[in-house]
Amino acid sequence: MAQILDVTDASFAQDVMQSEVPVLVDVWAEWCAPCRALAPTVKSIAEEYGDRIRVAKIDADANPSTAAQLSVTALPTLLFVKGGKVVGQLVGNQPKSKLVDQIDQLLG
Repeated sequence: MAQILDVTDASFAQDVMQSEVPVLVDVWAEWCAPCRALAPTVKSIAEEYGDRIRVAKIDADANPSTAAQLSVTALPTLLFVKGGKVVGQLVGNQPKSKLVDQIDQLLG
């Protein structure tokens, strides 16, 4: 079963930007209802893709400098990172099919 990595301001560069595989980053916050609604979708993607991608979550409230650095203005924000660059972004609770499309493009 794939694991969702909790990242912080301190670990973001190493865990996400320097990852060998593409990363789906879920930028969320405890108080955010759409973030909670999206969580099961993110979890199922982590399970389905296994080691082909890394799935990371970062709490925007607890890690404000990373959120600011990534220009996150709304939650949830899903970032697609490949080769140390943010190559895609979706904002708000998204259907799973939209996430799968983005991930398949990254892996393509």
